[in-house]
Amino acid sequence: MHNIKDLRKNLNHFKKKLKDRNFDFNINLFEKLDETNRKLISEKEKLEQEKKILSKSKDKSNFEKSKKISEKIFQISIDQNLSQKKLDELMYFIPNIALDDVPVGNDKKSNKLIEKFGNIKKFSFKPKSHIEIGIKNNQIDFDTSIKLSGSRFVVLKSQMALLERALINFMLDIHTTEFNYNEISPPLIVNEDIMFGTGQLPKFEADQFEIKFENSDQRKFLIPTAEVVLTNLVRDTILHKDELPLRFVASTPCFRKEAGSYGKDTKGMIRQHQFYKVELVSIIEPQNCNLELDRMLSCAKEILKRLEIPFQTVLLSTGDMGFSAEKTYDIEAWIPSENKYREISSCSSCGTFQARRMDTKYKFKNEKNFVGTLNGSGLAVGRLMIALLENNQNEDGSINIPNILKKYMNNLDKIS
Repeated sequence: MHNIKDLRKNLNHFKKKLKDRNFDFNINLFEKLDETNRKLISEKEKLEQEKKILSKSKDKSNFEKSKKISEKIFQISIDQNLSQKKLDELMYFIPNIALDDVPVGNDKKSNKLIEKFGNIKKFSFKPKSHIEIGIKNNQIDFDTSIKLSGSRFVVLKSQMALLERALINFMLDIHTTEFNYNEISPPLIVNEDIMFGTGQLPKFEADQFEIKFENSDQRKFLIPTAEVVLTNLVRDTILHKDELPLRFVASTPCFRKEAGSYGKDTKGMIRQHQFYKVELVSIIEPQNCNLELDRMLSCAKEILKRLEIPFQTVLLSTGDMGFSAEKTYDIEAWIPSENKYREISSCSSCGTFQARRMDTKYKFKNEKNFVGTLNGSGLAVGRLMIALLENNQNEDGSINIPNILKKYMNNLDKIS
């Protein structure tokens, strides 16, 4: 969320930067709502001051005056609450603005390729998709998952289930022991304030799985990503500068309706309603966001390097970034059956945007400032499985296990 004072001072700047993000910022509406709200607040404060002066007087005739003022204050409070709500609703839907080094563009066509890593393997046979591999060995089962839950779910069996667990443990071990992330096992159900804090609500309500509880005074949701809970660990908190940086990692299921993606990647494990992801989150001083983003990106890339999976890194354009991000890098792994790279991680700096929504600050000496927040996939487990299976397949349908992963796979050499 943006500082309303900054908006007032730099309206034209914000309008331009938001236009770069394909967001039409209605300056006239903002100014009208803001002016009305400030006027009502001022009237209310004047009346409260007038009432305070009258209350100190011993003149009984002032009782009726005070009563009438109280009635006016009550009515103005109602009007001001409504005005504030309208202003808040406008503010809540305004996305973060992009940093100056982010390429300007309407969509992914304007993304900037940063680097490529690894050699793409040349197969002596036509490589199978992960769907074909799963059907052949009967360990990736979409038919049963449809009976159980519907489309966009999967049942993993035997060695494929082991592979999923192995990849999770492998990634967690690297991120905790080598990159000093603090492992967290968080709740998978959160309230609406937590979803608001990281920007999932109210804008992306259609993509969330809401859970109905009886006698609950708050709405509850399944997490779409561990970013939501890990970032909100410091919600409504004033940290000390010496506590920063805080770095968290968690492996959790993620739940998304995938609203607006009908017809896209309907087959296979690319885009599902439920999937595992190892998530990285950093809480830092905001001036260090760029350095921390580079660090987080290198941590995520290291997973693919050690598994020897080819990938490319892309800097997203203003029109392709997420709502809360000020700068985002995507890591895309090579998928042989599709003959192209597919996103396997997004690493984003959000600046102070989420911290303002969560009211999270840090103090140093006598100053208090909002923290900076970052999040990134380290990595998405299902998509990593796809990349590993397809890049390590043999003509007979077996899958070679990378050496570094064998100890997590009961020392198996192959999935047969």
